[in-house]
Amino acid sequence: MSDHSRAICSELYPEIGPFNSGLLRLDDLHEMYWEECGNPHGAPVVFLHGGPGAGSAPAHRRFFDPAHYRIIVYDQRGAGRSRPLGELRNNTTPLLVQDMERLRRHLGVQRWLVFGGSWGSTLAIAYAINHADRCTGLILRGIFLCRKTEIDWFLYGVRNLFPEAWAEFAAAIPEEERGDLLAAYYVRLTDPDPALHMPAARAWSIYEGSCSTLLASPETVAYFASDVVALGLARIEAHYFSHDIFLPENSLLANIGKLRNIPSVIVQGRYDAVCPIVTADDLHRAWPEARYITVPDAGHSAWEPGICAELVKAAERFKILERKRG
Repeated sequence: MSDHSRAICSELYPEIGPFNSGLLRLDDLHEMYWEECGNPHGAPVVFLHGGPGAGSAPAHRRFFDPAHYRIIVYDQRGAGRSRPLGELRNNTTPLLVQDMERLRRHLGVQRWLVFGGSWGSTLAIAYAINHADRCTGLILRGIFLCRKTEIDWFLYGVRNLFPEAWAEFAAAIPEEERGDLLAAYYVRLTDPDPALHMPAARAWSIYEGSCSTLLASPETVAYFASDVVALGLARIEAHYFSHDIFLPENSLLANIGKLRNIPSVIVQGRYDAVCPIVTADDLHRAWPEARYITVPDAGHSAWEPGICAELVKAAERFKILERKRG
């Protein structure tokens, strides 16, 4: 699940460019784009984008104080500026976790603060379960655990709140195939012909963008409709959803005990229609040690004012904690 919007909240730090960037070879097929901003000698923080497949954006650097943080942003395999775009081969959650470790070692980082929203929260939890000793803390937003109930909600349940958007999403598929929208979309999204996969990608991505904010946001929908975002997001999301994110059912919640000693913050919009609050509540009940913040007037997007403000506050709290450790 993704989180992009061009509506930027006032709490963000000013725009900043990278001081270092590159492409990291992952295997014979994939190269991963990465960049560093802020303080080269600062406290490392890594930003995990949504989707899977949505890619990162320059605004994602702005949640963090560039005087304090060494800000690491990257595009997961198949997404954004990583190559090849929309590639599904060798693309699984365990491999994405390995990629994070490869990047950490490549950049010479011992431990880092892990910041992830939507699918980024999924990947952050999966990473922390396997590498808790490498996490100084977790900031999680718009919780998505990729359980079957959550995927079914995205494919069908959202209709209860956004019937117009769902109708357009379903209309891209012939009526006789709408009983299994995921399978129908996956066939089209994986077709090599752009005349078949691009309309399906735009329909899927626009649907998600249309449901991501509490109030209508044409800027958000326009961003989701762009070719690079739509293809990476729709194709890779359908791939992961079709394969139960390549993890055993409910494995994230089942292993949450491994995160208990990691300082963590969960930020959730009360009216999140893409990743409903029941999932964040389930996570909070299984993991009461994490600080849990609900934003009463927000949906899913990280750029909604209340969510954005809480994310910046969370990064500020970790800044203070880091200084106390020092």
